[in-house]
Amino acid sequence: MNLSRRQMLKLTAGAAAAIAAGARLPAVAAAAKKIPIGLGLWSVRQQCEKDLPGVLKAIGEMGYDGVEFAHSYYGHEAPAIRKLLDDNGLACCGMHMGLPMLDGEAFDATVKIHKTLGTPYLIIASLPRRSTESVQALVETGKKFNELSKKLADHGMKIGYHCHGGDFEPVEGKIPWVVFGENTDPEVILQLDIGNAIGGGGDAIAMLKHFPGRSISVHLKEHGGPAGAVIGEGDVNWKEVFQICESTGGTKWYVVEDETREGPESIEAVRRCLQSLRKMGK
Repeated sequence: MNLSRRQMLKLTAGAAAAIAAGARLPAVAAAAKKIPIGLGLWSVRQQCEKDLPGVLKAIGEMGYDGVEFAHSYYGHEAPAIRKLLDDNGLACCGMHMGLPMLDGEAFDATVKIHKTLGTPYLIIASLPRRSTESVQALVETGKKFNELSKKLADHGMKIGYHCHGGDFEPVEGKIPWVVFGENTDPEVILQLDIGNAIGGGGDAIAMLKHFPGRSISVHLKEHGGPAGAVIGEGDVNWKEVFQICESTGGTKWYVVEDETREGPESIEAVRRCLQSLRKMGK
């Protein structure tokens, strides 16, 4: 379409008026929606056991926005952890745990800890085999998550489930991840682990599309590529993953996970992961 000089001046004047009125232009709005990047501490668990303060300092200096704890507080009480997070400019973007931490009396203790940490998402990392060995068991498991979802909503938190490869192996002809997702409320987070899904024979792209608005927190893990490949160096179509997450997925946090290294190598690997994501514009 060709614009006349008068039309161009009119558009320019309109944009100027919008700015003067405090409106944001589309590019500014898009920048405001940039999804923060957290690190799953499972990636550097051995180093956390040795020196949690040092690890959090290093993660903050790398440029990560937050961390997701996994199964452990590494010997520190919640107030001390919160101070470490604040001192290093990090948010607690989630916690991986087992269902027992939300059962009975443990529920109140877990909620108290994560209110102190400011954790929005409590993610069940895996389920006992009996909870997933049949379609009916998956439906019942979904009911349990729905109940906990309602309880956590009163505290401003959400429950979620993190996938593993086995969640894409058919049970009675159906994909467990799909059965679980279709039998849980929209408020239950489906934390797709990209690498785990592909490694288990699943179609990560299709799963992101199948559950719009449910990918509030997504694990970024590479799959394939040369030995030692980090995010962006393997076979994952990251461009399409990000496009879905940032349009229909409802994603609020990207969480990096690279769990194959040990010791200092794990720290260097997560640094490379973040550098690669920055090169991709994240």
